[in-house]
This record gives sequence, structure tokens and C-alpha cells, in this order.
Amino acid sequence: MAERAQPQRAQDKLAFLLSLVPYLIDRDRVSVSEVAKHFGVPEQQIRDAVQLLAVSGIPGETNSYQHGDLFDIAWDSFEENDEIVLTNLVAIDDAPRFSAREAAALIAGLQYLSSLPEQADRAAIASLMSKLSRGASAEPSAVAVAALETDNTLQLARDSVERGRQLEFTYVDSRGELESRKVDPLRVESIDSDWYLRGWCHLREAVRTFRIDRISNPRIIDEPISHEPSDVTLPETLFEGSDDDLAVTIEVDSAALPLLADYAPETISTDDAAGRMTVSLRVSHYHGLKRLVASMPGAVTVIAPSEARAVVREWASAGAQRYES
Repeated sequence: MAERAQPQRAQDKLAFLLSLVPYLIDRDRVSVSEVAKHFGVPEQQIRDAVQLLAVSGIPGETNSYQHGDLFDIAWDSFEENDEIVLTNLVAIDDAPRFSAREAAALIAGLQYLSSLPEQADRAAIASLMSKLSRGASAEPSAVAVAALETDNTLQLARDSVERGRQLEFTYVDSRGELESRKVDPLRVESIDSDWYLRGWCHLREAVRTFRIDRISNPRIIDEPISHEPSDVTLPETLFEGSDDDLAVTIEVDSAALPLLADYAPETISTDDAAGRMTVSLRVSHYHGLKRLVASMPGAVTVIAPSEARAVVREWASAGAQRYES
């Protein structure tokens, strides 16, 4: 006995069609039985909805419904094979689309997110990348984001935090020297594209911050941490100063001053006319100063000491020469 669709109110029918249309758009070809199973309704209700959809649309410039103003389907597939294939979309095709270059850029970003350890739902990211490819105005260029060398180290650091086990590794300190460290890992954090491990360093007997990309040969040892996160007060700022830090004076745009919050700058003077401020801050090494200048192009000028100015000048000149060559 053929199944019968339950009568629907006009409001319910409209809501059902609004759900059905995007479902069909995401699928090039789908059987009536599969659609009915997805929505949990009788197959005849799906057939009736498709029949209604075929006479739905928006009036064109003549304010009358012409063929191109209505949804359309492949009728042979529908009547002979009980399959639904949309062949004309109304209004939806007029929606703004990403260009091929825009879609490629978004796909590259999603590939990077997919490589991060905390992104567990990679199937959802893959589905979104597929939709971006289909929805672009042209086929996006093939892109691939290679995994970073630090990905394995980052994952190992996360595992050590979760398991509460000590982590041993070789670390390149602020002066470029290699040191063996044994750490009670407490937290993994990121600033922009850089990742950091914060933990109790048994060598320094204090809380320290380690950049993940300076860690090599990491190894989780079968020894529980001796300092729990609840036992150690982690500073609000990611970086803590020390007596060995270098004092530097810089000139910076007032609008960029919040970007220096982690360096605990002290304002010396303000030039209201130019919107520039002269501040002093402390850095652990001049390599860190070069990174600071690079992250704020045009907004920072190193004033003192002369050694700091020379280091930044030589670094900038070396970079410019590479572009010339």
C-alpha cells in the first residue's frame, strides 16, 4: 500500500521547503528515498514538495513568472529513477560568490587550522573547504599548507600537560646557547603565530616561558610533575623580566602602544603633534628586539642604546640586500 503524506499547514510547508532547498543544492543528485530518510518524512511528501518547488520562484523584470524565474529539475531522472537533480536555481545564483583567489586563500587558512592539534573536528573543516571550492566563481587554485616542524613538538607539549608528566628537551636560550631543560609543563599558549610552553624549570627553579620552535629533542619522561598548576602562580603577562634584560628606548606611534603591553613599557614623553611616544622597555636579547620591530613595520624607531640601533640597522640592511639580489 502506498504511503501517504500527512497534510501540512502552509507555514509548515514553507519551513520545510526552506530546509529542503539548501539540502538539494549541496547535492548534485540524490534519491527521493535518501531525502525522505534524512528529513524523517514519507517519500510521497518529498515528491509533493519537489512538484511544488518546480512552480516556485520570483518574478522577473516583466513582473511575470517566466521559465527562467522558476526552480527546475531534471524531470526524466525524477519520473523514471525517483532522483532529484536541480537544474535551475532562482535568486540563489545571484548571491555574491568568492573569487577563485579569495576561495584559495580561505582554503589555505582552513588547511592551517586543520593542522593545529586542538582542531579535532577535521571532517567539518574538510566539508567547509569542499563547499568553498564549489561555491567560488571559478575553480580555486590548488593550494597545500605544509605541516610545520614544530607541530610534533607542540603536540608533545600538550600531551605532557594533559598527562602531568615532566618534559625534557634541548632549548636555545635568549643568547643562542643550547641548554638541557627538565620542566613541569603547566600551560601551552599562543601569541599570533608563535606557540609557547609555560612551566616550572628545574634548572632555573622558577616559572619560565619556552618558545616551541626553539625546543628540540623533546621527550616525555615517566616522572610526575612536582609543581601542579594550582601550586604555581602564573603571571598574567606571558613574559617576565629579569635582571639580565637589556634596556631599550624606542619611539612608537601612540596607536600601537597597546601592542607593547607584554613588555611593560614606561612612557617617557609624548609628542602630541606627531602622535609619537618615546618609551623605555626591556628585552631579553636583541634578537627579540628585531622581532618586535619586524612585527610593527613603520610604527617603531629604535632610539637607544647605540648598540641596539646598530643591530637593528644591520639586520634591516641584510634583509634589503636579499631583495636586491
